[in-house]
Amino acid sequence: MAEVTATLVKSLRERTGAGMMDCKKALHEAKGDIEAAVDWLRKKGLSAAAKKSGRVTAEGLVGVASHGCSASMVEVNAETDFVARNEAFQKFVDSVARIALKVGDDLEVIKKASLETGRSVADELTHLIATIGENISLRRARVLTVPSGVVATYMHGALCSGLGKIGVLVALEASSASAAIEQLGRQIGMHIAATRPSSLDISSLNPAEIERERAILVDQARASGKPENIIEKMVEGRIRKFYEEVVLLEQVWVHDGESRVKDIVQKAGVTLKGFERFQLGEGIEKAVDNFAAEVSKVAGI
Repeated sequence: MAEVTATLVKSLRERTGAGMMDCKKALHEAKGDIEAAVDWLRKKGLSAAAKKSGRVTAEGLVGVASHGCSASMVEVNAETDFVARNEAFQKFVDSVARIALKVGDDLEVIKKASLETGRSVADELTHLIATIGENISLRRARVLTVPSGVVATYMHGALCSGLGKIGVLVALEASSASAAIEQLGRQIGMHIAATRPSSLDISSLNPAEIERERAILVDQARASGKPENIIEKMVEGRIRKFYEEVVLLEQVWVHDGESRVKDIVQKAGVTLKGFERFQLGEGIEKAVDNFAAEVSKVAGI
């Protein structure tokens, strides 16, 4: 029997796209014969994962986990919304969120971490692809931590506890954690889910984004034929309005329609240190199943 070496396992993985542990087991079952190992994996349905890796994944779940002064959020994508209701998939997303809480939000580090199954996250992902029959991908992760206070989580459209379509993390620094601060964090999370702010405060807004907006506003104001000194005042007023639309602390609090978020936070005696918002599939170009229908829709036919 040929020795099952790391090189042999690597070669089998490259040929089949199956997980490392599955390849190792296949080679042991095939007594080191790589061709027999390929057949073993095919019979088990584990070599199909590689063929699925090119498919678009825009569905799936966002998952959150929290402990102490830290919280994590991950997005795991699949091809169809049906997979989000699969218990194995849900358990995987929940497990990955909890692992991110321990190891951080570097995807490569997360993929190397071990699960309860004994497989790494990467190998479990490959196993899940073969089992469910769809391409699945770990797209992104984020971990927020405060030295003291709360990192609250909010899930909009939750399918089950900690899993849904839009997830938000809110880092609130305070002298200590409390139920009131946790509740405020969830309310801010709900606000963020609805308003989609670009930045926490004005200073953290991308300067290029401000200049692009300013250039548009200047052109619009000049088209009105107003004098330059009036145009300058018009632009500054509209820039302030722009800040109110995209900067979290400058936004109007959705829960009362009057206060500013910065006033709500100040009144609570906490510091809003950061936030993150994941919306499932945002930025991913979905495949069009019925091209003719889509063309008609765009053309207004």
